[in-house]
Amino acid sequence: MRSLMKSASSVAVVVALCGQTMAADMLQTLGPGEGALSIVAWAGYIERGETDAAYDWVTDFEKQTGCMVSVKTANTSDEMVALMNEGGFDLVTASGDASLRLVAGKRVQPINTALIPSWSTLDERLQNAPWHTVDGVHYGTPYVWGPNVLMYNTETFPEAPTSWNVVFEEMTLPDGQSNSGRVQAYDGPIYIADAANYLMAHNPELGITDPYQLNEDQYAAALDLLRGQRQIVSRYWHDAYVQMDDFKNEGVVASGSWPFQVNVLQYDGAPIASTIPEEGATGWADTTMLHAESEHPNCAYMWMEHSLSPKVQATLRHGSALCHPFPPRARAMNS
Repeated sequence: MRSLMKSASSVAVVVALCGQTMAADMLQTLGPGEGALSIVAWAGYIERGETDAAYDWVTDFEKQTGCMVSVKTANTSDEMVALMNEGGFDLVTASGDASLRLVAGKRVQPINTALIPSWSTLDERLQNAPWHTVDGVHYGTPYVWGPNVLMYNTETFPEAPTSWNVVFEEMTLPDGQSNSGRVQAYDGPIYIADAANYLMAHNPELGITDPYQLNEDQYAAALDLLRGQRQIVSRYWHDAYVQMDDFKNEGVVASGSWPFQVNVLQYDGAPIASTIPEEGATGWADTTMLHAESEHPNCAYMWMEHSLSPKVQATLRHGSALCHPFPPRARAMNS
């Protein structure tokens, strides 16, 4: 059995062996803030009103705590891991594609949930999520989660596409033109799960029940689909802002994307919408994790509590649309 989460499973074994040692280093009491806080984050995750004054969850935090926040935007999970390996940061909003790698590399430390009062308000499924909980030890605070949506140009698609086939198979689109050279795919191994999700619906004979757990034949079929897709893809994207520019200026009309890009493009007045096609969708769940050598742990714990506050979570949901309840067919997986 080949598993797309094979490396993560190996990580869990390694961390289980050293979890007790690392757990002993947890902060036991919360002290005064150190005056600064450095965060590695996805685009749109740490807003201070620069994009829209209505969405600012940094300024009040700085006033209340004296912890001045600096943010380094990372475009991929690999970049997040690399930055945390380099050091010099306190927190990272790690994807499920990076979190267990950070734990295995001892780049993050266990958190003391007793120092985060709002922890008790979290859904237990998020409290104990396997992408940040190892051998009963918590290595992060859940932050946001949502679907990988199909973003499309409404001038090309007067009606929402009903299938992911518009990005996987060559075809004539509603505007009478081919999709070749006008669609994109995500630049990362985790995208294999999107291909498997599509095959689950269209090739039931493969017997795929979990896009993240594939046997040899299922894995080969997913790779074949992606090789075929390569013939029509104009760019494999990983930078959210580059993808937005491609939709505005380079003739791209359909791609898997995040709600962040959809909202920003709509805010700019672009003819953009998104949908969850009939096959469902993969998704992501990101975790705020504390660097093993954080220089500002008190400010970091204050931020983790702040990040769970109703105000922050409400503006995340309403403004950046980063947290979405999944439609019935959407699958909550970590990308």
